[in-house]
Amino acid sequence: MLLAFDVGNTNIVLGVFRGDRLIQNWRMETFNSRSADEYGMIINQLFAYEGLDPAEVDDVIISTVVPSVLYSIQHMSMKYFKRRAIVVGPGIKTGLIVKYDNPGQVGADRIVNAVAALSKYGGPLVLIDLGTATTFCAVTENWEYLGGSIAPGLKISSEALFEKTAKLPRVELEEPGMTICKNTNESMQSGLVYGHMGMIEYLCKRMKAELAAYTPSGKPVKVIATGGVASMMDRGLECIDYVDKMLTLEGLHYIYGKNKKYGPDRHVSADDRPESVDAVEE
Repeated sequence: MLLAFDVGNTNIVLGVFRGDRLIQNWRMETFNSRSADEYGMIINQLFAYEGLDPAEVDDVIISTVVPSVLYSIQHMSMKYFKRRAIVVGPGIKTGLIVKYDNPGQVGADRIVNAVAALSKYGGPLVLIDLGTATTFCAVTENWEYLGGSIAPGLKISSEALFEKTAKLPRVELEEPGMTICKNTNESMQSGLVYGHMGMIEYLCKRMKAELAAYTPSGKPVKVIATGGVASMMDRGLECIDYVDKMLTLEGLHYIYGKNKKYGPDRHVSADDRPESVDAVEE
């Protein structure tokens, strides 16, 4: 089995693959201060609840945009699963041609999403990840990652409105059903949710037009959305073609398949010191 981690600023999504099939997935809150042992015990409990045997884990792969959590997950992988984890980063084989000015600045999650979407849907694509930040990525039919846009996520926007104003309350993120609202809570919900939808529609329109210059075949651009609030946004948008909540985990599985045969055996013997984990570079 493959244990895959997508470590985001707000949540960690982890999944277990048996062969090509995702057999289970979970979501937990990201804590920078959580230790390797805490992660190990939580994951063991999740496995036990689902009747999974940790001894069947053959490998571990990690994508993270939170460097402070990486050490703990790597350490946990070595101690509890006896595997040196593959970490998505420089040197990893993805098949993607990154056209960013500085490729090292592209978040690992954006690369993983692009690889997953291209392998499943083909290009050209606009990818929207509705997480802590709302990111937009443009990729061509020739597997070129061109770049994109980054905006505050829906939850960040809501928290900023609550924290930076004296009288506005914290509200649930849900559609009020109208834009001309009669109370403060619904007025905030309208501005947050429908305003975010408007931003998404506009950026998708602009990115589709710009992608046309990179698409000599004339193929239509597909828009794929993923992330925590993707389903809610999709209900009010015409630009999204597919919502794929497991896109990042499937991308990690794809990247693992391209990299598992490279490098030294990642099995950790009983004599290996966990303290050496920070020297592991995949």
